[in-house]
Amino acid sequence: MLGLGNSGQTTANLLREGECVLNLPSSAMVDAVDRLALTTGKSAVPDRNAAQGYRYEPDKFSAAQLTEQASELVRAPRVAECPVQLECRVVSSYPFGSPTPHATAFQVEILRAHIEEDLVIPGTHYVDPLGWDPLIMKFCEFFGGGHNVHPSKLAEGWKMPYQLRPALV
Repeated sequence: MLGLGNSGQTTANLLREGECVLNLPSSAMVDAVDRLALTTGKSAVPDRNAAQGYRYEPDKFSAAQLTEQASELVRAPRVAECPVQLECRVVSSYPFGSPTPHATAFQVEILRAHIEEDLVIPGTHYVDPLGWDPLIMKFCEFFGGGHNVHPSKLAEGWKMPYQLRPALV
């Protein structure tokens, strides 16, 4: 289940194409992901987003300095550097919000999973939870391994009203 705001290009793409790739970066990829923080694939940048510092970026692979890789079952490309890539088909979509829907929940089916060999427990098809260190964004800050790994440009663009506290030891 994916939940996305209706003003973004990703929602329009999912509704139009009916498929996607979920490229799951590791925490080591934080710089590449942050290079995309204030970009949109929507050529007419909404005023609200422009005020936050967003800009139109038609080539996000180049902007992030990442490598485009063809998918096997869907048209959307994969990010070669992402250790986990999930090719998906949209099963259904559910607009929500009132009085006018402002977001959509998408139910997707994973058609093919590509997992970096180093992340698979030898002799199985299971991902090693100790070896997989996904990049997580919570409240506009990037985390990996349970620690803040990089400030996000989103926090500045969204004018987050706080500063991170030092990690407790």
